Amino acid sequence: MSKETGSSTLYDFYGACPPVGQLIPLSLQHVLAAVVGVITPAIIVSGVCGLSDMESTMMIQAALIMTAVATLLQLFPVFNRIGAGLPVIMGTSFAYVPTLQAIGSQFDLATIFGAQIVGGLVAIFFGIFVKWIRKLFPDVVTGTVIFTIGLSLYPTAVRYMAGGSGSEGFGGLQNWIVAIVTFSVVFILNHFAKGIFKLGSLFFGMIVGYLAALCFGMVDFSALSEVTAIVSVPRFNYFEIKFVPAACVSLAVVYIVNSVQTIGDLTSTTMGGMDRVPTDRELSGGIITQGIVSILASFFGGLPTASYSQNVGIVTVNRVVNRFVFLLSALILLAAGFIPKLSALLTTIPQSVIGGATISVFAVIAMTGIRMFTKDGFDTRKSTIVGLSVALGAGITQVTGSLAGPGMPSWVATVFGSSSVVVSALLAIVLNLILPKHEVKKTA
Repeated sequence: MSKETGSSTLYDFYGACPPVGQLIPLSLQHVLAAVVGVITPAIIVSGVCGLSDMESTMMIQAALIMTAVATLLQLFPVFNRIGAGLPVIMGTSFAYVPTLQAIGSQFDLATIFGAQIVGGLVAIFFGIFVKWIRKLFPDVVTGTVIFTIGLSLYPTAVRYMAGGSGSEGFGGLQNWIVAIVTFSVVFILNHFAKGIFKLGSLFFGMIVGYLAALCFGMVDFSALSEVTAIVSVPRFNYFEIKFVPAACVSLAVVYIVNSVQTIGDLTSTTMGGMDRVPTDRELSGGIITQGIVSILASFFGGLPTASYSQNVGIVTVNRVVNRFVFLLSALILLAAGFIPKLSALLTTIPQSVIGGATISVFAVIAMTGIRMFTKDGFDTRKSTIVGLSVALGAGITQVTGSLAGPGMPSWVATVFGSSSVVVSALLAIVLNLILPKHEVKKTA
């Protein structure tokens, strides 16, 4: 494929720094595509755990900074082992939210961070032995789990659209008007706009929703008054860390699944932007970084990390892989993380705005799963794996106390009854191993 000499550097990962006129807009579109995914899990989890405005601000700061750190390591590998050396954005992920909510509501934030450390170690192990372990996760298994993650996030989005559980006016007309306005803007921009407005549809949708909420007097700026520093660093070990075995096992399973999804994202990046498949070393380095940054984040109030599929989509569309573009994106997120006033401002976003913006994201996650397990057709074997895994995973979590009856150990409910993702993942792996594969008929 021929490129004009002046812009050929954009399509070379190791190319020279592009002109400012190209560098800034290309970097900003990655920031816009990622920023909602970076901050929203922190807002959701802090709400579940009942954190103060100051603590929520610290978690958002940590999310922005750790996203920048993870991305920088992916761009510039350390010791040729930590980092993929590929143009990817990696940061706080929605995929962990259902399990984090379950752990946070049953235990506390400290238990989340303890489980996160264990999950990070599991991801590092997975990355080291990725060449052999990945065989256990074909598309039908990974797709089933991703579909379950999307389904389990729908109630979260609707709860936020209604104003957030326990909030004054929950389910009221104002909340739904703001949520629908936000959703409508996201939908219109995503399907009918072009360029930066399409790529940043979530960002612009939340701005419009925020303005609508201001008109209804739904925005509380009291959190801003608590922040006096212009620049600050999240405190090391400010949040307590606890290790609850059942919670650790539950989150570790999700880490394994997300490591598989990272393989898919890295593969899509190299195939879509570099016309090749990733090497085992690149896959290993990418997943190891995911684990290391997750462990580091747990000491600063950050949440688990994963690669961002929406940013992978940008690469596959414009094929721009120059690492300076991604470097500037990471530096912008890093700078934002050190400004507590900005992080505090983000905590003022009404929950109905977050719900209106994220329901489309959760829908995309579910549909991504469907595309994965139907990619090469959908036969009886796949139907059994997907149907039974999703049915049991979703069913157990929707029936309160189904695993907490007489004689049932308490850890069983924590591991298998708190998140549909864990049950669906384990059952999909087992069914894929024991169900006979259809033999391909040979033609004479």
